Amino acid sequence: MFLWRNSFAIAQFNNATMATLLFTVALIGLAVMLLGVKIFFTRGGRFPNTHIHDNPEMKKRGISCARDSEFYNN
Repeated sequence: MFLWRNSFAIAQFNNATMATLLFTVALIGLAVMLLGVKIFFTRGGRFPNTHIHDNPEMKKRGISCARDSEFYNN
């Protein structure tokens, strides 16, 4: 009788763990889909370029990427 109770508790733990795992995977999948709406559902959709050397305001102020100055100004 004691072994049956332990195995029943383990089965319940596994079901709860599996439900939590599936919920987490679904939530992460939904987040990725929502972050990529523009990329996935528009023709020619692309992620925005966030590099400093492509930003017009940074170019106006003369600010460049540290990596660019290390590699290309030597």
